[in-house]
Amino acid sequence: MTPRIDLNAVGERLRAVEAELRRRYPGDRPGQPVHTVYVCGADAATDLPGEWGTAALEVADRHAELLVGLAGSEVMARARDMLQQRPIQDLRLDFEDGYGTRGDAAEDADARSAGRVLADLPPAVFSRGVRIKGLTVVEYERALRTLELVLDGAGGVPEGFVFTVPKLRVVEQVDIAVQVCEALEKAHGITSGALRFELQIESPQAVIAADGSATVARAIRHSAGRCTGLHYGTYDYSAACGIAPQFQSLEHPVADHAKAVMQAAAAQTGVWVCDGSTQVLPVGDAAPAALARHFRLVTRALERGYYQGWDMHPGHLVTRWAATFAFFRVALRTAAPRIDDYLRRRGGAVIDEPATAQALATVVLRGLDCGAFDPDDVTALAPDASVEVLNQLRERKVPEL
Repeated sequence: MTPRIDLNAVGERLRAVEAELRRRYPGDRPGQPVHTVYVCGADAATDLPGEWGTAALEVADRHAELLVGLAGSEVMARARDMLQQRPIQDLRLDFEDGYGTRGDAAEDADARSAGRVLADLPPAVFSRGVRIKGLTVVEYERALRTLELVLDGAGGVPEGFVFTVPKLRVVEQVDIAVQVCEALEKAHGITSGALRFELQIESPQAVIAADGSATVARAIRHSAGRCTGLHYGTYDYSAACGIAPQFQSLEHPVADHAKAVMQAAAAQTGVWVCDGSTQVLPVGDAAPAALARHFRLVTRALERGYYQGWDMHPGHLVTRWAATFAFFRVALRTAAPRIDDYLRRRGGAVIDEPATAQALATVVLRGLDCGAFDPDDVTALAPDASVEVLNQLRERKVPEL
């Protein structure tokens, strides 16, 4: 006679498995900024957000007709307001490629100054930090000295602070980054776990390791919960794959592959994926084409689920906000009626399941968070879809109506 299944033993194993899954995949983390602005560490200044906003408005004024044609007058009015009030959400002071080699004395002084600036930035810049040089044999001493001096200059860990680790190629570099965080926290009396980092994905080895495994997935696991984001490095990655310079871009197939692997590795972990940059700046006679190109690239990224990207010039802020607002406003017109049907349990043309309702609510909440529209705009299309209800849907709870 076949022995009966020991249900208690099976249940115990399943509970252990599911507990581990919850630990590794806690779910999406809200609050992702729409962009990261990269500025040379030597140019750090507390009034930088205002300066970039003013410069961006000048670009918007010079090319108003083009921008209205791309995004519409309502979107541009909202984008202009953002450029006046809160142009930058996330600022990264760069001590790597955008800084270069300037000598230890100069970088020491700039690092301390950068720390003071990061501590004094306005609250509208809710995420802030530095990109250090790589954790390589050639650069690690300078990288770690800069990081420590930034923290010294800031008098601790500024609110929303994160540092970017470039040149990732192997998981062991993530182990070292964790070790560095622990050592700095202990040496400076910083709360354990306060230091967090992003990983810059700019080499093929950071995506696929020699043994065929996905390095980015293992990197997240090895980060001890300190990794907040994966940032794609457009040009280093393309060059490492042998792509000719004239074809290197955010929309090249090698870029799409790398970002798709990053996206799959980070899904449900709470780690954000950030698109890379474009080197085409909206300046001079080339500005109209550059603005249209950047608007298209931002829209393309949003359509593929990459909700954050690098901005390298004040003019990029114009099309970043315009494309972002336009995308979410269109998304609202699609999502809100389906949410309304779901909440009222009507069939409609599409029968949505809880997972789909979760995705619909998430995209609406992203639009609200970034300022693309207001709660009244949502309830005008779905009367029961308050922010509280949307959050319940995102968490896959049964809304209380």
